[in-house]
Amino acid sequence: MAAPQIDRSAWSWALYEAARNPYVLLCTIYVMAPYIATTVIGDPVQGQAIISSWHKIAGVLVAVSAPFLGAAMDRMGRRKPILGVVTVGMVAAFFAQWWAMPGGAGLPLWGLGAVLIFAGVMFSWSEVAHNSMLTTAAKPEVLGHTSGLGLALGNVASVLLLVFVLFAFALPGVIDLPFVPDAPLFGLDRTAFEPNRIVGPLSALWLAIFALPLFFYARDLETTGEKFGDAMRHGVGKVVGTIRKLRDHRNVALFLVARMLYADGKTAILIFSGVYAAGVMGWDLLEMLTLGVVTTAFGVIGGLSGGHLDSWLGPKRAVAIEIGVTLVCLLVMVSMTPTSMFFIVPVAEGAVAWNGPLFQSPPELAYLLTTCVIAISISAAYASSRTLMARLAPAGMEGELFGLYALSGAATVWLGPLLVEHFTETYQSQRAGFAAISLLLVAGFLMLLLVKPPPNYALRASDSQALH
Repeated sequence: MAAPQIDRSAWSWALYEAARNPYVLLCTIYVMAPYIATTVIGDPVQGQAIISSWHKIAGVLVAVSAPFLGAAMDRMGRRKPILGVVTVGMVAAFFAQWWAMPGGAGLPLWGLGAVLIFAGVMFSWSEVAHNSMLTTAAKPEVLGHTSGLGLALGNVASVLLLVFVLFAFALPGVIDLPFVPDAPLFGLDRTAFEPNRIVGPLSALWLAIFALPLFFYARDLETTGEKFGDAMRHGVGKVVGTIRKLRDHRNVALFLVARMLYADGKTAILIFSGVYAAGVMGWDLLEMLTLGVVTTAFGVIGGLSGGHLDSWLGPKRAVAIEIGVTLVCLLVMVSMTPTSMFFIVPVAEGAVAWNGPLFQSPPELAYLLTTCVIAISISAAYASSRTLMARLAPAGMEGELFGLYALSGAATVWLGPLLVEHFTETYQSQRAGFAAISLLLVAGFLMLLLVKPPPNYALRASDSQALH
């Protein structure tokens, strides 16, 4: 009933999610990062370690800047000027990944690392600015609908671009079907890895086009006139003051620490699952794009199922179950190689589980099915965690505590990449590096057990609004 009330301003805000989110799937997870690890760097183990170090650096920069940037924007009022600068930076960084070429023919490795670090920091800053615009861009009665619309459009855009790259660049010349071109579109040269590299400029162009409505039509706050430097200085004091208040709310503090750990683990799984699959399972562009389409679709199911699990078991039990399922799936994924399953079950070379065009061997099929389950559990955990935060927040403190909730998501975003980098290099094994993420999930799960479950009551109106 509220959907027709979503006006042009709210639609423009939601469309920015569709503009920005495809970069994560195309470049960070399924195409560009695996290509850099296996082809540009040329060694999947060393590639996973190097990419981990880049994410670690970006994570540290985000942790020390994003919370204070958000507080500064609160003092300055308008978000569009900062968001505009950040968006231009993202477009440039996305496009520059076209020159990710093996043998030093394009960007040198240090230059490519700088580009990816810059893109990661700008993406996180855009998230802070964009999220803080929601309450202004959308009317109060449709905040939830607008927030959900943004997530839905982001998923739809990501799937559309994945499918486009699959049929326009990956399938041509590989699979003979009537609706598939004979060669990659636009004359892209497969021998120069252009079908892989094109996802950078494609993400940049998509962002540049679909970000425009926000700057033309989305409502923004009036400027306060405070300069950026002064706003940053005062913002530091605001963040520190809110953290100090947690001494009087131990239960909330325990949950924020737990969420900080397990959310970092889930994020690390998303970041490195593509690099791991490409290196260990030997999947190329076609398999990685198909994996991206399938898991993204199952991620939508996870977002919807999280709410049902909350209502049935309560948000704390729901989060605990979702963490447990994620941990089991991670261990199953790590147990798969082209010649073995579950660490100890050997698989004969050339063994076929089914006669489909892709994922024919038993380990490949098991890995694919496991990623579908883990996509559901990760998406559901994100949804259930927001519900639990709303239930635990004392009345009148929702805004401050959701600010800390965002801070907890940024404070240790470097920890997962650090673990992956350390264990990969120490054991010279992608499996060891990827498995190290389980430490974060276990630590977050144990910390969550110390959190007292919230009262079993219907969400207050203020809680419902805080969720979004």
